[in-house]
Amino acid sequence: MTFSVEKNGENQVSSLLTTMLGTDQFGSWINGQLVSGTGDNIDLVNAATGNVFMQYQDAGSVNVEHAAQAAVLAQREWFSMTATARGRTMYNCGAKVREAAEDLAKLECISAGKPLRDCRVEVAKVAEMFEYYAGWCDKMTGQVIPVPTSHLNYTRHEPFGVVVQITPWNAPVFTGGWQIAPAICAGNAVLLKPSELTPLSTTVLAKLLEEAGIPKGLVNVINGLGHTTGAAAIANKLCKKVIFVGSPKTGSLIAGAAAQRVIPCVLELGGKSANIIFDDANLDRAVVGAQAAIFAAAGQSCVSGSRLLVHKNVYQEVVERLASATDKIAVNLPWLEETMVGPVNNINQFNHIKALVAEAVAQGAKVAAGGGECNVLGGEGGYFYKPTVLADVANNMSVAQEEIFGPVVSVIPFDDEDHAIAIANDSRFGLAGAVWTADIGRAHRMAAQVNAGTFWVNSYKAINVMSPFGGFGESGYGRSSGYEGLLEYTQTKSVWIETAKDAAIQFGYSVE
Repeated sequence: MTFSVEKNGENQVSSLLTTMLGTDQFGSWINGQLVSGTGDNIDLVNAATGNVFMQYQDAGSVNVEHAAQAAVLAQREWFSMTATARGRTMYNCGAKVREAAEDLAKLECISAGKPLRDCRVEVAKVAEMFEYYAGWCDKMTGQVIPVPTSHLNYTRHEPFGVVVQITPWNAPVFTGGWQIAPAICAGNAVLLKPSELTPLSTTVLAKLLEEAGIPKGLVNVINGLGHTTGAAAIANKLCKKVIFVGSPKTGSLIAGAAAQRVIPCVLELGGKSANIIFDDANLDRAVVGAQAAIFAAAGQSCVSGSRLLVHKNVYQEVVERLASATDKIAVNLPWLEETMVGPVNNINQFNHIKALVAEAVAQGAKVAAGGGECNVLGGEGGYFYKPTVLADVANNMSVAQEEIFGPVVSVIPFDDEDHAIAIANDSRFGLAGAVWTADIGRAHRMAAQVNAGTFWVNSYKAINVMSPFGGFGESGYGRSSGYEGLLEYTQTKSVWIETAKDAAIQFGYSVE
């Protein structure tokens, strides 16, 4: 059922926040309560209208310190519980998210500008994240190592204590759950700073987790700007690791700040993924897959298949079929049930997309479909961009090298397998990739040779919390999700216990 949204969204957001937070005011969620910021005012903008619907204050360093202190105490309480008890609580977290799923999806839809149907799917995945990691709580076993001495040597996976997580605006509640679940499974407490543009759903998520039974202060959401609140969190001496999801430019700054304190990072950064179609592929499936790879979430996904590499024998056919299908995709208000493509999240990203497309056309690319802003009834001031197909793109063009993060696919021809691999790897990124082919040997060869942390065969964007996710090159380092993601939130301790009688004498030392 479509829910009614006023032009500026204020009434709906106010009502949802009152229901879920107990107040229509907003700030940071620290130690189980909503706390006002101390810094500059920050506007929240409805991407579908361009109107400001809420304002809040930057949290600031004092609130960060309070959050870090609360996290230390909560982490001790949490880690003193049995692993089984923590697992049961985490499973309750998933149940609580499912109970609040519809309201959480609506809040995400308005505040992030994402189609409601997508938000419902992502909220369900958040519940799944906590349920999955609930099962890992009592399975974090170490090893007994047969060292060549009389010692019993074993390992322990221990939490860091308090970790900082910085998440992006394109999928706030999804990336919030994606990071929080493994962190607390491993026994850590969290200071999470969502994008200042989309803080609402993550803040509500923290409250839901407390209602499910985690200690107050275990998950704190500090809402504010990166150069103030985010920087204060990374610099805080109580915080022991940083996880960042966002752009390579910001990621390099965060890695540098963490290095100054000699604390580790996990960086999940940008992508320019190559989606490769060979002439033996099922073109019906491949063309549909190409659309899903780039146009879902208006292309605002780090793994979007923004480079479509097509064998020269079927290049023209694929361009024509893709362009025809793309022209039929309706862009509309995100809260309508039928909407598949909504607005771009913010004005800066909107302008970035327009600039890259204009530059590509100037460099010789041809607009096969879309190629500009679009008018949406009821969203006259919104950031709506037509799903766009660019043909005759060369891989050295900016549009093929820079992350566009919008509903624009660049179609690039290739001659053979080696040529496709060379083009795919001619990028500073290495987050994801895919191949469409009927040749199983070729599929395995491509999977082995394309530089990407995730690679699909005859599909695209299959992602699950059970499987590790991360990038090569400037797409970052470290892994989130799966068992590998869980280990990122632990430190391995090696314990040596002497078992020999009179061990000191054996080493030649006197006991007198």
